Amino acid sequence: MNKAKKAALVGIDTDAIRAAAKNFENGAVTGGYQANRKLVVEMLNGALATELVCVLRYKRHYYTATGLQNGPIKAEFLQHALEEQGHADLLAERIVQLNGHPDFNPATLSERSHAEYDESRDTQSMIKANLIAERVAIESYRLMIEALGDADPTTRQMLIGIMAVEEQHADDMRDLLA
Repeated sequence: MNKAKKAALVGIDTDAIRAAAKNFENGAVTGGYQANRKLVVEMLNGALATELVCVLRYKRHYYTATGLQNGPIKAEFLQHALEEQGHADLLAERIVQLNGHPDFNPATLSERSHAEYDESRDTQSMIKANLIAERVAIESYRLMIEALGDADPTTRQMLIGIMAVEEQHADDMRDLLA
């Protein structure tokens, strides 16, 4: 079977795709993108703020948890901070791919975040605050994934991956409470 017949069977008009690809000012966003790009960018900026607040919270907890017995807990806080920073990087990159602008404005970070910052001074309160924040993040990502449906599969898959790590973080924090 020749290439043209094969493309016709699967409903791909190669000539139309090639012609549309020449309109390249939108970068990765093609004419077939089905989601409301502006709303997706806004949603991702909320997630970005959440991840940045989580980085700050985990870093604060890492530096302020005291006592020799807290070494493994501090290590867990630091590991989570690094992973949350990775999530923030993924989100910022996706926002740019969607021709948006990642919002790193520290003046509005906490009000845009789904999770709260925490200044607990004892380790058990730190763990509880982190567990609550992880649960907030999990539910926020679940709602974002649901809202996207199939309209933006790339963003959806990214959010699913981030949510899976947040679920592991929640399990880690729950285990530290035991």
